[in-house]
Amino acid sequence: MYQLLKQIISVGIKTEAPPQADEALRMVAQQLQQEILGAFAGSLAIRHVDAGSCNGCELEIHMLNNPYYNIEGLGIKFVASPRHADLLLVTGPVARNMEVALKRTYDAMPAPKLVVAVGDCGCSGGIFGESYASCGRVGNVIAVDVAVPGCPPTPTALMQGILTAISPGSRERA
Repeated sequence: MYQLLKQIISVGIKTEAPPQADEALRMVAQQLQQEILGAFAGSLAIRHVDAGSCNGCELEIHMLNNPYYNIEGLGIKFVASPRHADLLLVTGPVARNMEVALKRTYDAMPAPKLVVAVGDCGCSGGIFGESYASCGRVGNVIAVDVAVPGCPPTPTALMQGILTAISPGSRERA
């Protein structure tokens, strides 16, 4: 027991080491904050819809709220009502039983409507494709502004997709 305690004291606790600074994350975060301040008066509201995913993308979306990515500190928050949302974040292939709900959510959003399809399933239908139970990609049901591929995409890729959606070029299309 004494040897074990001596080793712990000499080595330290490795799981509590602070993460190394990620330059790409810092740059994306700064760009996001500047765009949000300029276009959305300092706050961006996102409504997330799971249209039939495996929840892999949801885990990465939840990572955005942890202290490392701190998306809420940038002025981005997730809202429960599409009536309060500036951007719709859709994951998964659209299941047939979610088709009407997704359309209603999209219709309830105020203009300009920004839509980001997340993951390979949301962008292309993934391994599910189109079938009796699946409408396939999100673009088959509603208009999509930005697609963020990956299975699942990283939180930094998600932030980059949100940045692309709110950039002035994409707002002119909507």
